Amino acid sequence: MKRALVTGGAGFLGSNLCDLLLDRGLQVVCMDNLITGNVGNIEHLAGNPNFKFIKQDVTEYIFLPGPLDYIFHFASPASPIDYLELPIQTLKVGSLGTHKTLGLAKAKNATFLLASTSEVYGDPLIHPQTEDYWGNVNPIGPRGVYDEAKRFAEAITMAYHRFHGVNTRIVRIFNTFGPRMRAHDGRVVPAFICQALENKPITVFGDGSQTRSFCYVSDLLEGIYKLALSEETDPVNIGNPREMTVSQFAELIVNLTGSTSEIEYHPLPVDDPKIRQPNIEKAGRILGWEPIVKLEEGLGNTIEWFKKFTS
Repeated sequence: MKRALVTGGAGFLGSNLCDLLLDRGLQVVCMDNLITGNVGNIEHLAGNPNFKFIKQDVTEYIFLPGPLDYIFHFASPASPIDYLELPIQTLKVGSLGTHKTLGLAKAKNATFLLASTSEVYGDPLIHPQTEDYWGNVNPIGPRGVYDEAKRFAEAITMAYHRFHGVNTRIVRIFNTFGPRMRAHDGRVVPAFICQALENKPITVFGDGSQTRSFCYVSDLLEGIYKLALSEETDPVNIGNPREMTVSQFAELIVNLTGSTSEIEYHPLPVDDPKIRQPNIEKAGRILGWEPIVKLEEGLGNTIEWFKKFTS
């Protein structure tokens, strides 16, 4: 059996990735220090002989005996609340954590896949965003700790590929949603759903004209799996190009939940991107991938998940 390490494996994306890899017949080692991950996301895997959990910070030395075929480096605080409250940890996991996991990939001759982000494009000046765009990032702004950590992670990943010959992949993940998101992590999907389910005001920042694109988790992970099996070493966008304004998204959540919530507008946070839409032409051409889950269907599944946590 092929064997994979998933760092950040108790988080939203990481835990869903563990499930997919197990379903595809791999043995999975999940590593997480649980500062933003949740052991509840993987408790259903307890007793599975092909699954192992290690509580560890990936910025420390990683000792993992036995062969390893894949490393999926997903460890990182990933929401605005997280990286504003954990700025140093965010920078360290993007730099030291990526360095440690790349070293392990080199030692094990494993394929290394970095979970990067659309945030490397910053507040983009081109639209939609293509992989050859270098971005418009404020390196010293409050969001810079996440943006620059991921940009450094991409740079060191390519350095290990070019200098050490490590077999690397880079996925730039656009807004993704689905079950196992944390209710109060500050991202727009859980925030709006939880507010709507509780009939509280839905807080939209700015005038609501900024745009976002939302990809359901199963679509994203299918694209990532195909990327891992491909030969593509340059970054690849994975996301859903269906774009809508934040105000339109808030109205959609109100309708889907049957909520009585009103929409309230608040000042826009510093460096909040005004537009975000992936160009996925490369993923379609190289991986034969495109999203298939309709936004309303994915939101229905996610709303059912969050109903367990709201009164």
